[in-house]
Amino acid sequence: MGQTKRNGGIEMVYLLVGAAGFLGSSLRYSIGVFLFHESAVFPFATLTVNLLGSFLLAWLMTGLFVRFSLPAHIKTALGTGFVGSFTTFSTLSVETVTLFLHGKIVLAVLYVAASVFGGLWMSRLGFQVRKGEEAG
Repeated sequence: MGQTKRNGGIEMVYLLVGAAGFLGSSLRYSIGVFLFHESAVFPFATLTVNLLGSFLLAWLMTGLFVRFSLPAHIKTALGTGFVGSFTTFSTLSVETVTLFLHGKIVLAVLYVAASVFGGLWMSRLGFQVRKGEEAG
């Protein structure tokens, strides 16, 4: 996403992406713990973080990154590090296959549809929120 800054021979962007990734994955884990229920048959925690992440990345890309002149390594840390570790396509995939394997085909299809179309809708909402901020 941009040039890296060197600090004592260490690529600063890697440290920033790692730190932001730690925060994003920690927040994702916390939301998972908060929303997890033993009896749950639908992966609401993963759906929640993926939808929030779709909104957040769109808002960052069209809002914060446009409004403020942030260095490329900060943009990379926020987009790739924080949002990238906050959202999780691999968990979506495993949970979908698990639903299929347990014969919950309708739930699996609903989960994929809610994830894809919900993610697109949340991204669009992120763009619209930004446009509303410009108008206000």
